[in-house]
Amino acid sequence: MKKLPYLLILSCVLCIIAPLARAHHSFAADYDASKPISVFGKVTKFEWMNPHARLYLDVKDNSGGLTNWEFELGSPNTLMRSGWTRNSLKVGDEVIVKGCRSKDYPNQGNATSILSHDGKMVLSGVSAGESLVAR
Repeated sequence: MKKLPYLLILSCVLCIIAPLARAHHSFAADYDASKPISVFGKVTKFEWMNPHARLYLDVKDNSGGLTNWEFELGSPNTLMRSGWTRNSLKVGDEVIVKGCRSKDYPNQGNATSILSHDGKMVLSGVSAGESLVAR
């Protein structure tokens, strides 16, 4: 009988921790470093959230239509230490995003650098293991 409260507490803790442990992933689980990509497009949304910030771009495809791309960045804390703010990118900004393609989704990637439309470095911030440098 004395063990019952401890088992109940332990089971509650495990129920809370299990999804959190499963949620974190390695770069290699989702992205293919052997498939680099570079896309030019207009920012449609910039999400400043944990565990990774997200950038969405409208990119013209070969037929002239627009395709929305999603890019994973580093965590907001990591990005802030590199000079980013939640206002570093705004809707309508034209940027070139370089990174690695997703293994599972055709219009998704992990950003390694973001350049302005004329090729100047905006900011670099990745979750793929490269160093973060604000320029």
